[in-house]
Amino acid sequence: MATLSPPSTALALRIFLPFAGGYFLSYLYRSVNAVIAPDLVRELDLSAADLGLLTSTYFLTFGLAQLPLGVFLDRLGPRRVEASLLILAAIGASLFALAPSTEILIIGRGLIGLGVAACLMASMKGFTQWFASERLPLVNGLLLGFGGLGALAATAPVEWALHYTGWRSLFFLLAGATLLASAVIFFVLPERPPAPNSLKQEPLRLQIGAVKTIFKSPVFWSIAPGSALIQASFMGIQGLWAGPWLRDVAHLSRDDVAGHLFAMAFAVAVGFVAMGLLADWLRRHKISPLTVALVGMCLFLLVQLAFVLEWTSAALPLCLLFGFLGTSGALNYASLTQLFPSHLAGRVTTSFNLLVFGATFAAQWGMGAVIGLWPVENGHYARGAYAAAFGLMLALQMAGIAWFIFSRKKIAS
Repeated sequence: MATLSPPSTALALRIFLPFAGGYFLSYLYRSVNAVIAPDLVRELDLSAADLGLLTSTYFLTFGLAQLPLGVFLDRLGPRRVEASLLILAAIGASLFALAPSTEILIIGRGLIGLGVAACLMASMKGFTQWFASERLPLVNGLLLGFGGLGALAATAPVEWALHYTGWRSLFFLLAGATLLASAVIFFVLPERPPAPNSLKQEPLRLQIGAVKTIFKSPVFWSIAPGSALIQASFMGIQGLWAGPWLRDVAHLSRDDVAGHLFAMAFAVAVGFVAMGLLADWLRRHKISPLTVALVGMCLFLLVQLAFVLEWTSAALPLCLLFGFLGTSGALNYASLTQLFPSHLAGRVTTSFNLLVFGATFAAQWGMGAVIGLWPVENGHYARGAYAAAFGLMLALQMAGIAWFIFSRKKIAS
């Protein structure tokens, strides 16, 4: 397989920045409900389970889109696919802003999830077309850092904006920004000419068959389940339940909750970039990104244990560590693509993403269902409810990491 020539700095930015802008919006949409949750609960009288279902619907539609998305990315290219889907996200944001009921909110949230479903995968697919494989952990880390910036924008800046406008007006603004991002991706992003043996000439039956091959691969199943559970807990808590925990368990004010969520999101942005840089540097010293990810994920389990044990006096350091170490599982996107032929990159990452976002939907909604088993007192969920919900997720992740370690040794032998 021929080695890709590195693009010039100007071309690299023209490739990277449009993708990064789309992923920024994707992560902002993913995380914003953690801040506006009190407004949604108050205006629409939502239970904990309702709030969990509403917020996690993003992950359900996002996850369901992944398998066909992988085929479309490999067949049509990332530029066309992502620009088209972002129009759906803008429609979903507008519907969310206008919603008179919980049901319409859920439909709008679902359209948002479907519309941004390509933001990460299209970016990674595009990067495999332009950048050498050994640079992908670094480039992907930088991209994920922009996602962290989107998470930052969804915290204190959103809380500040809510002092001047309502959450409905905020979503109308997001709809406009999403349409702009779609136009930039379609008109600014260059498109790599397809190779002579590209998937445009490959029958659709063979493309779908390749997805079956991925799901039958022991290599895929050695990495994906544990990593998916880690990402599910990370995104499920950061995207919704961290805010209520800080309010109900740590007893912080609304402004302080937003400040702590901002710190967590800042750590996410730093973590994505730092993990990519660290994996790239350690690779030169014969330490694989898989090993870096495994160590980071194990440390992430310890941070979650501190949340279960209610170390509220260390709420800010815990938020920082949670955000930083929670990014470690994302290194396995690049690791998986490097273990399969390059023409399968889109389908490998979307197959992995199907597990990640399916697990996140179940985790975020499931934590809400568990929390809802306890009575609500003066608008606050019970402390024990969070310990039970977070503790259940921690136990599942421990089992997933044990499988990760065991299956890697089995394959290596």
